[in-house]
Amino acid sequence: MAITNKVMLITYPDSLGKNLTELNEVLENDLKGAVGGIHLLPFFPSTGDRGFAPTDYTTVDPKFGDWAQVEALGEKYYLMFDFMINHISRQSKYYQDFQEHKDKSPYAKLFLSWDKFWPEGRPTQADVDLIYKRKDRAPYQEITFADGTKEKLWNTFGPEQIDLDVRQKVTQKFIKDTLISLIKHGADIIRLDAFAYAVKKLDTNDFFVEPEIWDLLKQVQDDIADEGATILPEIHEHYSMPFKIAKHGYFIYDFALPMVTLYSLYSGKSNRLAAWLKKCPMKQFTTLDTHDGIGVVDARDILSPEEIDYTSQELYKVGANVKKKYSSAEYHNLDIYQINTTFYSALGDDDQKYFMARLLQVFAPGIPQVYYVGMLAGKNDIKLLEETKEGRNINRHYYSKAEIEKEIQRPVVASLLKLFTFRNTEAAFDLNGSIDISTPNEKEIRIVRMNKEQTRKAELVANLKDLTYQVLVNGEQIKF
Repeated sequence: MAITNKVMLITYPDSLGKNLTELNEVLENDLKGAVGGIHLLPFFPSTGDRGFAPTDYTTVDPKFGDWAQVEALGEKYYLMFDFMINHISRQSKYYQDFQEHKDKSPYAKLFLSWDKFWPEGRPTQADVDLIYKRKDRAPYQEITFADGTKEKLWNTFGPEQIDLDVRQKVTQKFIKDTLISLIKHGADIIRLDAFAYAVKKLDTNDFFVEPEIWDLLKQVQDDIADEGATILPEIHEHYSMPFKIAKHGYFIYDFALPMVTLYSLYSGKSNRLAAWLKKCPMKQFTTLDTHDGIGVVDARDILSPEEIDYTSQELYKVGANVKKKYSSAEYHNLDIYQINTTFYSALGDDDQKYFMARLLQVFAPGIPQVYYVGMLAGKNDIKLLEETKEGRNINRHYYSKAEIEKEIQRPVVASLLKLFTFRNTEAAFDLNGSIDISTPNEKEIRIVRMNKEQTRKAELVANLKDLTYQVLVNGEQIKF
């Protein structure tokens, strides 16, 4: 179905219940009305990174279910699937065929050779230092072929995720065929994971390389133009980069909102939040939490360096069970610019502050995305974190159906579900309508949303210091 202006739930196929069957039951019984779309995190067979090292896009991992169950969700909700445009698993049939047959493999050019990329005598240390890296070393991994010879391949992320060469016809065909297949199985939006890393070019930092990145995005959009779906390029970086993407007509993420909201609720000041929301386009998805950590770099120049430092320090001080080491290499953190925590725990497991954060998100420009842990106001899962020594698992709790039934009885969760249902049904949040943002004083923010026809008006006045608020729709007070 087409994208609708309703809250999108972000969830793994086995996080709200143990599989797709139970997820569907939870959506229908426990979250009914609160969810209009689903970002179904990778559900393909995968060898790492909680699904982000796929081996095969043509099948659903049997432990989750099958295509019929995925497609059934698509009959009731608009769906977003992930496509890892930068990489694929080294356990994939493509990599294994290349490993066996070397240059004679039909997939030989699918992968980006580190050795062949560089001219003779390079890379120099300066070349390696220039690369925008996720690790503290050169981004390559050695492949040993069946004949015993070796070659280095680009490897930006984890050991299972081998980079693709998007310049090659074989890769371009793989991308197109895969995307069309995903759309035929119900995808309305394709999230291009790590797309900014996909283009590598000599004498650049190999991240968001212009103009080539625009050629890649246009090519992908053209590939699916006749299929009725769209793409959402994913990028965690300075807000100027997603704003460039927005100017090219694509949906974007607002990944700056989490830090800006935390700063605003820690400080009780409304000025930074108001200034940011005034800049934001309507054609975006807002987030407070995702399957990754809270992005710090995303808020640079929206918040001053001092304000970012204050927010980070305050997070570690008032956040519930938030420790710096959980975002370190000790816990396999790949990105020093992200902090691992649930958003609820970042606010000290405080119901009032947390509800205020979600209220602000609902009134912000764009369509709200709510991560499943955030939907249930979930606390940091220290047990899972320590069992796995994976930092991001602090925010990846596995909920049983019985646990969910208990969680939705909590007053804060019940209020959230009412809020999201309100957002899904109120015409004032029309993306083609208007938004007016002001700050009556340094502690308050006022946001007014109106539909295009100007027949519905939703107004929020929120005090970020004492956490009081009022919501009016056409003059009538709304309670959650």
